[in-house]
Amino acid sequence: MIGGLVPIAGGLLASSGFIIARKPNAKDLLAKLAPYQGWIGAVMFSWGVWETISVVTHLGQLSAAPLRFVFWALVAATDLLVGFLLGYGLVTTYLLGKNEAAKEKAAVVQGKLVKFQVPLGFAAIVMGALYLIWSYVL
Repeated sequence: MIGGLVPIAGGLLASSGFIIARKPNAKDLLAKLAPYQGWIGAVMFSWGVWETISVVTHLGQLSAAPLRFVFWALVAATDLLVGFLLGYGLVTTYLLGKNEAAKEKAAVVQGKLVKFQVPLGFAAIVMGALYLIWSYVL
């Protein structure tokens, strides 16, 4: 269940600017999630790293269940990217520490990804919802 709820929460935070512009009454709900943005991002990023490693190590499943495998890879990608964007501050502080070269590279990647934050946020919402449906209904 957490595998579906965390991407939904992260997706809402990532696309919050767009959502608030369309539905101003959503501001209060999103304001309740905002203090946890870094931690939600760090969890999503960690989960995305784990899922990406799992996807790569299980490439053989692509021929056995291609739809499921592609879905798994898309969930991994959205968790990894949205998690990186939301948890950028925590990731650079705790994982990169005093490594200035790595922090500079992370800033470049973050700068390139930030323009895709809203579409990635909506993708994370969809992937989280589909994850819940796939896991509990199918």
